[in-house]
Amino acid sequence: MWKPIRQFLNDIHLYAGLTCGLIVIAVCLTGTIYVYNTEIREFFDSERYFVEKEGKAIPLDELKNTLETQLGGQVVGFQVFGQEGRTHQFSLKKSGEENSTTYFVNPYSGEVLADNAQKTATETFMGYLFSTHRWLLLDKVETPILDSISNQDLGRLINGIATSLFLLGVLTGIFLWLPKKAKNWKQGLTVKWSGNWKRINHDLHNTLAFYSLIALFIMAVTGPFWSFGWYKTGWQKTWDTYQAPKEEPKVNSVPEAEPIQDSLPQPAAPVVSLDVLLALSKQQLPYEGNVRFTLPEDAEGEIGVSKSRIGFFARAGADQLKVIPATLEVKETVLFGDLPVRQQIGKSVKALHTGEIFGQFTKFLWVIACAIATSLPITGTLIWWNKRSKKGKRKATPAED
Repeated sequence: MWKPIRQFLNDIHLYAGLTCGLIVIAVCLTGTIYVYNTEIREFFDSERYFVEKEGKAIPLDELKNTLETQLGGQVVGFQVFGQEGRTHQFSLKKSGEENSTTYFVNPYSGEVLADNAQKTATETFMGYLFSTHRWLLLDKVETPILDSISNQDLGRLINGIATSLFLLGVLTGIFLWLPKKAKNWKQGLTVKWSGNWKRINHDLHNTLAFYSLIALFIMAVTGPFWSFGWYKTGWQKTWDTYQAPKEEPKVNSVPEAEPIQDSLPQPAAPVVSLDVLLALSKQQLPYEGNVRFTLPEDAEGEIGVSKSRIGFFARAGADQLKVIPATLEVKETVLFGDLPVRQQIGKSVKALHTGEIFGQFTKFLWVIACAIATSLPITGTLIWWNKRSKKGKRKATPAED
C-alpha cells in the first residue's frame, strides 16, 4: 500500500523541484545574503550609523530645532538606538512634499552626516538583491512583458508559485525521508564521505535538508505572504491579526457643499519635547532597546512609540505606546509579550521569514538553512539525472547483448 503512495509523493517532490529549481536558487541565494541586510549596510556605510562619543549628547529638542531651522520643514519622526556611539535618525517632511526624508545626525556635534535620499553603492546593491529576491528583477524592466499585469506583479506571481512548489517539496520530502530512514536513522543523519560523489551528493541532499527542515518549512510557508493577497488574508485570519480595510466614502452624483471650516487652516500639532518623550518611553518600557517615535502633523494626531529589544537572543516584536500630544498621557499600551501566542505568530511573519524571530541567534541559523536551500535544487537535480542515466544503461544492456 505504501509503495504506490511513496512513488506518487516522490513524483511530486521531483517535478516540483525541477519546475522551481532555478527560481529557488536565485531567491534563496539572495535571501542568504539579505538576512544580514542591516549589518551589511551598517558595515559598509558605517559613517552614517556610527560616531565617536565626544562628551555629552546634545538634547533631542535642540537637535530637532536646529534641523528644522537649517533645512526648513517639520520633524515627523525620529529614532534613538539603545547603544552609545550611534547616530540619531530624524524624519523631516518639507512643505509640499509627500514623503519625509531621514537624516543621520551626530548626537554629540549636531552635524548632519547624510540622508536616505542619497543612495550609496551598498544601498544600490542591496536594492538589486531585494528586487531579485522579491520580484526576480522584473520590476527593473521598463517595457511591459504582459499587458494584463505589471512587471512587478508578474515577478511577485512567479516568485509565489515557485515558493509554493518549494513548500510542496519540503512537505513531501518529510514523508519520503521518515519511512525510509526510520529503521536506519543514523545513516539518514550522516554523510558517507568515503563513498563516491554520487553517494555524497545523495547524502548531502537528504541529510542537510533534514537538519534545516524546520527553518526551510518556516521560510517556505511565510514566503507566499508577499505574493498572494488571498494568502496574506488567510494568514492574518488564521492567527487572529486580520483587520478589514477601511471602506472608501461613497461618491454622490451631486457633490455636497464643503463646510466652511474645512477651508480654514488646520491647527498645528502641539509642540512636544522629544527629550520628555524619550524619558517617558524609558519609564513605560524599562529595558534596553531601539525606540522609534512618530509625531503628529496636526492637532488631532497622536504620538506613536515603538520600542524593540536588542541583544544576541533578542525576541522580535515591538512594544507600542500611543501618547496624547497635549498632555503626554499614555492613551494605549500594547506589549508584544502580552498578546496571545496566535497573534504573536501572526504579527511576526516578517521576522519568521528573515530569521529575526530571536535576534542574531536565529538569523545565523537562517543563513545556514537558506544556503542549504540554495543547494537543494542542484543536488536534487543531480540525483534525478544520475538515476535517469542508470535506468538508461539498464535498458541498453539487453540490446547490446
